[in-house]
Amino acid sequence: MPTKQLALNGTADCSLCGALNEAWPFRAALVSAPVAHPEEALVGEAACYDHPEARAVTACQLCGRFLCPLCSVEIGAEVLCPSCVASGKVAAARLNPSLTLFDSIALTLPLASLIIYPFLVVAAPASLVLSALRWKKPLSPVRRNRWRFVVAIVVSLIEIGLMAWGIVYLIAAATHGGSNQ
Repeated sequence: MPTKQLALNGTADCSLCGALNEAWPFRAALVSAPVAHPEEALVGEAACYDHPEARAVTACQLCGRFLCPLCSVEIGAEVLCPSCVASGKVAAARLNPSLTLFDSIALTLPLASLIIYPFLVVAAPASLVLSALRWKKPLSPVRRNRWRFVVAIVVSLIEIGLMAWGIVYLIAAATHGGSNQ
């Protein structure tokens, strides 16, 4: 349909059959956008990686390639090149690399407390609490399962049980030892 006729009154004649049609296009379809032309790079200036004749205005924050205004892709506060966006590096860069691996901490606590015995009184209950609180939380950016939490819970329960048995044994020995004298 002729865009000039649509712009005037929202109706246009079909060029094939001559029927009168009513159409309400988006205003953007009726306006021609200016074509962006990057500035030419002068001798000694940084040039765009993909367009060697165009002057670079920024650099990709992941790979460091120089970019012209046509190539720079702004994602939030980051400026990236089309190659990094297409390769999926954006998703990898947005992952939190400092995500704490609570399952490994929960397993390390009761096992380390076997080496440092006084630490056992705090470590086994802390491991149980940590495992219970973080059971349904995301584990890490890479796929992991929960076997560390299970082992941490089992080891912590065994340690707490042995601590309780040791306390009961010491109290019983003290009361029986004290009554014999």
